[in-house]
Amino acid sequence: MTGAFQIALDFQSLGLRPELFTLPAFSIGDVELGPFALRWYSLAYIAGILLGWAYLRRMLRAPQPPMTVEQADDFVTWATLGIIAGGRLGYVLFYNFQNYAAHPAEIFKLWDGGMSFHGGAIGMALAILWFAGRNRINALRVGDYVACVVPIGQCFGRLANFVNGELYGRITGTEWGIIFPGTNGMPRHPSQLYEAFGEGVVLLLVLAWLFWRTDARLRPGLLSGVFIGGFGIVRFVIEFFREPDAQIGFLQFGLTMGQWLCLPMILIGALMILTSGRRRVSASA
Repeated sequence: MTGAFQIALDFQSLGLRPELFTLPAFSIGDVELGPFALRWYSLAYIAGILLGWAYLRRMLRAPQPPMTVEQADDFVTWATLGIIAGGRLGYVLFYNFQNYAAHPAEIFKLWDGGMSFHGGAIGMALAILWFAGRNRINALRVGDYVACVVPIGQCFGRLANFVNGELYGRITGTEWGIIFPGTNGMPRHPSQLYEAFGEGVVLLLVLAWLFWRTDARLRPGLLSGVFIGGFGIVRFVIEFFREPDAQIGFLQFGLTMGQWLCLPMILIGALMILTSGRRRVSASA
């Protein structure tokens, strides 16, 4: 590469690929199986759930936990189902409804990709409400603890997006950037890495500080509000560097679908933060 793009990085030079490894097709008797591929995106989900589970169990050692470790172990199963079902349905409804309405069987092909964080968040919220009601515990407090672990999965998920060379950013307009395959050869923002840092690392550290260094965990809804509002702000800003979904493009006022979905998150998060003081749990309870 020469000229204006001489310092741009060619994504293909990184040697990354979506699959960790692939097993060729094989037969057992008359049954043909495979090929099978272990994808980094699948590993990102698994790693996020397992590490989040471990961190959740660690947080429950702090005084006045909203649930027992045994209840938390049970909750992880329902949370996983909520994330996957909500994430997939959110993508179908928010980002590609016409295509899936014409080919409904494609909805179940999770291995082809297509997940929405906003849909996953709704699925998680429903799982929390159902679980809390079933166990007669405070749903807001459960949500606060869950909010502290979600950034772990977000970070891994965005890193997997980068490895896949998908959901890349807009053209930088400068010599700097990454040239992703399947684009027009112009340097683009690695917006997946921006999101991994902002939605993952930054939110994880902020929530960890609030949980371990303040009394935020005793104010039901505060940590959830910080996560929801914080995510909305971070994602809204990063969307200015991320290429809009091709099937949607830009919407009203030049905003993307992701940005419009973040606006209610920012408002809900602010409301939860402002009202959390009314729901304080006694430290000696």
